[in-house]
Amino acid sequence: MKPVSKILSLSVSVASYEDTASYIVELAINRTSGYFCFANAHMTVEAYDDPIFAQQVNAANMVCADGMPLVKANKILHGNSIERVAGMDMMPTILGISETQKLSVFFFGTTEEVLQAIEMECKKKYPNLRIAGKVSPPFRELTPQEKQQHIELINDSGANIVMVALGCPKQEKWMAANSPLINAVCLGVGGAFPVFAKMQSRAPKWMRDLSLEWLHRLSQDPKRLFKRYFYTNSKFLFLLAKQKLSNSTKIE
Repeated sequence: MKPVSKILSLSVSVASYEDTASYIVELAINRTSGYFCFANAHMTVEAYDDPIFAQQVNAANMVCADGMPLVKANKILHGNSIERVAGMDMMPTILGISETQKLSVFFFGTTEEVLQAIEMECKKKYPNLRIAGKVSPPFRELTPQEKQQHIELINDSGANIVMVALGCPKQEKWMAANSPLINAVCLGVGGAFPVFAKMQSRAPKWMRDLSLEWLHRLSQDPKRLFKRYFYTNSKFLFLLAKQKLSNSTKIE
């Protein structure tokens, strides 16, 4: 069991970025079933609101602190520092290692357009990378037959790693349900797909350091994200203050 830090309903890994990447590669080499969640404020609130979803996320091999709000929340709650392990950083890291180690990668989720762009970028940056396959599943609820077909396709491809981008909480639920049936390690990297494909830009470093990456994303898709961020960011701050007060009371 990897050391974790409790932030609201999530057990967040305190492992370094380098150790997390090494653990992913270790599982990938052996084609060991498992999954990694990259948690931000949105996922944390979703887990708080839905105990079943919290169990699904916490059952992952690791729940990584994807966003700076979680890194800072840990400092506020527990007084110690943890390293940010963002899906947007981990995706290119693992692709680069996979090329060197001759591991094959499967891309599952998002749209066909994004998947095609990812494949083109991989050919430029990692020309020797083995792409086992890619699937853009329908946005509707899948039939049991379709779910089984996807699992068989992934396993038959010989993939060591499955990068999943279905959006939170859908991708975490998919990994929790299907990971035991898949002979590969799954990474729920979500928003990293369009950024890697250069179809969206990533927030500049100064915004990321100030926990304002959400604001950059909001500016790119205000219609879809405004309601989510208004609710989740406000509730995250409220729950953080509540947990801090509860911790202080217990100490006294």
